[in-house]
Amino acid sequence: MGSTTTAARRAAPWLAALLGVLLAAAMVFMGGAAAQAAPGDDQEPTDFYFGGVITFEDEPLEGVGVAIEGNGFNAETETDADGRWRLYVPEKGEYTLTVDESTLPDGVIVEGDSASQDVEFGLTNTKIVNLFLGEGVRETVPLWAQLLDRLMNGLNFGLLLALASVGVSLIFGTTGLSNFAHGEMLTFGAIVALVFGSWLAWPMWIVLPVVILLGGALGWSLDAGLWKPLRRRGLGLVQLMIVSIGLSLAIRYVYLYFIGGGTYQLPGAGAPRDVRIGPIALSWIDVASMATSVVLLVAVAYWLLRTRVGKATRAISDNPGLAAASGINVDRVIRIVWILAAALAAIAGVLWAYFRPGVKWDMGGQVLLLIFAAVTLGGLGTAFGALIGSLIVGILVEVSTLWIPPDMKYVGALAVLIIILLVRPQGILGRKERLG
Repeated sequence: MGSTTTAARRAAPWLAALLGVLLAAAMVFMGGAAAQAAPGDDQEPTDFYFGGVITFEDEPLEGVGVAIEGNGFNAETETDADGRWRLYVPEKGEYTLTVDESTLPDGVIVEGDSASQDVEFGLTNTKIVNLFLGEGVRETVPLWAQLLDRLMNGLNFGLLLALASVGVSLIFGTTGLSNFAHGEMLTFGAIVALVFGSWLAWPMWIVLPVVILLGGALGWSLDAGLWKPLRRRGLGLVQLMIVSIGLSLAIRYVYLYFIGGGTYQLPGAGAPRDVRIGPIALSWIDVASMATSVVLLVAVAYWLLRTRVGKATRAISDNPGLAAASGINVDRVIRIVWILAAALAAIAGVLWAYFRPGVKWDMGGQVLLLIFAAVTLGGLGTAFGALIGSLIVGILVEVSTLWIPPDMKYVGALAVLIIILLVRPQGILGRKERLG
């Protein structure tokens, strides 16, 4: 009896271990079954989703890529073993659903004119989308055509980025301040356009001047109420930079309080890209955005090169002490620079809301890093350097998506920034004495 008890005691750990392995295997199996039974587990669930089943000749297709884009949001997933897919979205609205035809079997395509289709919700919070597949030849766009299209998108992005970057560069050149609250100036312009253009339904040709005026008023208020008093108290540049970071966070959460965390559309957002120049497809919003950017940038260049205040701004940027000694009213010029920079940032915010459709409380923070990258790349304190840096960053960001995933497109621009600064630390148009 004793030997039997001893044997049982010795076997107990092994039995416990075996039972643990069996339980773990059962949990893995059940977990895998649950994952199969619930498509969309790879995403953050929301109250709204699109879903469906993809089959071909009554057989489910596994691993087919499906993507959704719209309202400033994008996500992608793959079908499971039963051909089911689900894509969660943050809110109701119109979206574009795209099937990645490269993940379909050879000789199978999505029926219709395109692998993409516009989808929207009905009365419920879910939408089942039927996708019909058929046999056919998959048409591919040549690389050179994709490159031209991306170059045009990059030019559009670079021009609107330049509107914001020029203001950052002018502020840095005249005050030495790296203004981390500049992104919130972009958001301010987009919110003004949202209030007057979408909520009050004013025509956009009236809204845009209102955006510029209120943006300039914001710049005047910030300099008069905050930055000038701090300059007079003799705060160092590091202290001023920390203040700008705190100001950025404060303004950002004020926006969140008043407009919430949703994404809002401006009038005309999502316009079809029916303006074609060879392989390049543009919408009328894209054309208007680039035209607006070019006109404003030319006006700023004329102001800097031809007007008395513009020349004084360049003089202060080169040598503030000498400019003050020569009779230039430095405080007055800095005030004008703040007004101009804020007005340009406000209009850039409107264009950014159209380029990446949607107005959101933190949209300025999303583009702030690219603004600083453009300014640093072009040369700190030089407006024309900011323009060149913005065009380079904008084009690199868009063209890079031909070879790298879209989620990593900002990495290429920042990598080029690092490489150029290793070769030329002062930036493309910067001068070495600015680094001291």
